[in-house]
Amino acid sequence: MEQQVNDNQLNIELSEEIAEGIYANLAIITHSSSEFVLDFIRIMPGTPKSKVKSRIILTPDHAKRLLYALEDNLNKFEIANGKISGGNEPSNGLPFNFGGPTAQA
Repeated sequence: MEQQVNDNQLNIELSEEIAEGIYANLAIITHSSSEFVLDFIRIMPGTPKSKVKSRIILTPDHAKRLLYALEDNLNKFEIANGKISGGNEPSNGLPFNFGGPTAQA
């Protein structure tokens, strides 16, 4: 599958394998002075170990463009579909209810 973007005649090829995508429910973001590293992970409840499914490395300029593009798309989504609930989870821990049974008092 090929897609043209803008009038600059940029051709982008998307193979069938990449088009299938990879599901991830956790992203870990690290950075240095010259790059941002986004690791996408799939965590399953009760599973003690998870693997990075995909890693994307960006320049700081491209990371900021990605931030703006995500904000723009989230705003458009919420206008069309309503406010997204959630998004208030702590950014320094695992999603709730992952990693095994919940504690009981």
